Amino acid sequence: MTLEHRTLDASPAPSVGASEKTLRVLEAAILHDRFTDIVEETGLAKATVHRILATLVEQEFISGDSDRGYQPGARFLGIAGSAISRLDISAIAEPIVDELVREVDCTIHVGVLNGFEMVYALRRDSSKPYRMGSRVGLSLPMHCSGMGKAVLSSWTPEQVDRLIADVGLPARTDDTITDPAALHEELARVRARGYAMDLGENERGTVCVSAPIRDHLGRVTYGLSISSIALEHPGSSIEQFAPQAIAAAEAISRALGSPAAR
Repeated sequence: MTLEHRTLDASPAPSVGASEKTLRVLEAAILHDRFTDIVEETGLAKATVHRILATLVEQEFISGDSDRGYQPGARFLGIAGSAISRLDISAIAEPIVDELVREVDCTIHVGVLNGFEMVYALRRDSSKPYRMGSRVGLSLPMHCSGMGKAVLSSWTPEQVDRLIADVGLPARTDDTITDPAALHEELARVRARGYAMDLGENERGTVCVSAPIRDHLGRVTYGLSISSIALEHPGSSIEQFAPQAIAAAEAISRALGSPAAR
C-alpha cells in the first residue's frame, strides 16, 4: 500500500505541448512587460521562455527585449484591432442570455452605452403571456434605468455631474430620481452591492435588476437587466435575481475579453 502511494506521488505531471507553451508565453508577454514576471506567470523554464519570446519578437507578435521590457507587437495589434472591430455584443451575449431566460423566466435585456443614453442591443422574452414595451434599438435614460445606473456607477462623480449638466434628470415617473445628491447616493449603493435596480423609475409598473458588463479594456460600457412587471414581482422582490444578473454579466465580460473578469 505504501509503495503504491509513493509510486502515484512520483508520477510526472502531464507534459505541456509546444503550442500551449507558446500561447502561455504570448499571453504573459501581453500582460507583463518584465521577463521575470513572464517566466513566473508561465511557470516555464527561463531558457524555454527566452526562446519562445525570441520567436514571437521575430514574428512581430510582441516587441522589445528582456532589458527594455516587452509590449504587444505590430502583428498582434493588427489582429486584435480586426477582432475588436468585428465584436458583436448581441452574438457574444446571446447564448448566455438564452440560458439566463431559462433559469429565471423573465425578460432579459443587454444594452450598450451611447453618449448619455443606453440603447437596447439584445432582448429575450420569458414564457409569460405579457411582453415588455422595450425593443432593440430603443434608447433609455441612464439615471432612471437599471442598466444605466449600473454603467453610471463606474463613472467618477465629475462625469456624473457632467451628465446632469448636459441632459438633466427628467422625471419619467413619480419614482424617478431627479435630485443630483440622491443620484450620487444611489450610485454609491450600486457600487457597494454590485448591481442596480429600477423599481418603476423609468416606466410605471415595470421593475428590473441590472449588472454591469465590462469590455475588453475593463470599462463598463454595457449592462444586463432582468426585467419583469411589478404585479408579478412587487416591491423590491426582483432583487432576488441579483446573483444571476451578476453571474451572467460577468460571463459576458469574460467573453468580451475583459481583464477584470478573467
